[in-house]
Amino acid sequence: MTAPGQALHWVVFGIVVVVMLALDLGVFHRKAHVVGVREAAIWSLVWIGLALLFNLGIYWRSGSDRALEFFQAWLIEKALSVDNLFVFLAAFSFFAVPEKLQHRVLFWGILGALVTRGVFIAVGAVLLAAFHWVIYIFGVFLVITAARLFFAADEQIHPEKNPVLAIFRRFVRVTPDYDGSHFYVRRAGQLFATPLLTVLVVIEATDVVFAVDSIPAVFGVTRDVFIVYTSNIFAVLGLRALCFLVASLVRRLRFLKPALALVLAFVGGKMLIADRHRISDVVSLLVVGGLISGAALLSALIPPPAAPFSDAPPPGAPPGSEPPV
Repeated sequence: MTAPGQALHWVVFGIVVVVMLALDLGVFHRKAHVVGVREAAIWSLVWIGLALLFNLGIYWRSGSDRALEFFQAWLIEKALSVDNLFVFLAAFSFFAVPEKLQHRVLFWGILGALVTRGVFIAVGAVLLAAFHWVIYIFGVFLVITAARLFFAADEQIHPEKNPVLAIFRRFVRVTPDYDGSHFYVRRAGQLFATPLLTVLVVIEATDVVFAVDSIPAVFGVTRDVFIVYTSNIFAVLGLRALCFLVASLVRRLRFLKPALALVLAFVGGKMLIADRHRISDVVSLLVVGGLISGAALLSALIPPPAAPFSDAPPPGAPPGSEPPV
């Protein structure tokens, strides 16, 4: 890809993101409201469609190899980011975020992700360019992460135990109640954060943790910084609508976690043997796509075992809530 072509891609990507975010917050969600299933479905299709159209543009400008890399990287990032949904929902529940304010928190969380993931990707690209052996560290890290993900039992999410939240609360004054859609308020001449900002801090900290796992996986697909960054951002941009649309459905994909573990193991192994054996993009896409789609199909065909009755509240429920009847 020539330098002018690369620059044109960055410009087009920037214009698409800025225009869509401006329409999202400035037009369609200018007033805080509860996002319904129909609206969430439309926005999910919009972001998926934009990613695929952008992928088609890459194919037209740079050929099938780059297009396959983008689609594979986007698919991996999209699947890995599903775990973010559970943390978002747990945080919303624990902090009792009003439904009409949840989209606002996720919107600004996505803007933060544009910056933090850009920094992570830039650092990773510099390290890989300067030290070839870093690719082996990434590969081993992904294999270890895969093993941990595959064998780890499901754990209840505790947003209140986030260490970043503890530091935030220690140094920042927070009001006990929400104040509309404001992140900050001034009272008695002093500036206070609202609980809305507290939730945003938890979501940003969570995204950083997930980025540490997902970005090395995408570097296992391609070293092209443009492909790594844009696939990350297009996957993350669609998370907000996905959160409102399929939160309950995603919990039924009980085979997704082991499938993602196998995806990470495959990508990590691919990085470790890259110097001796190159696995083609077509084969990689078939493996990654087959594992993720196979997990979804098995989850639909094989119902989960009946859960025993429990007096405990469901995961992510606020303290003091009653168990489902």
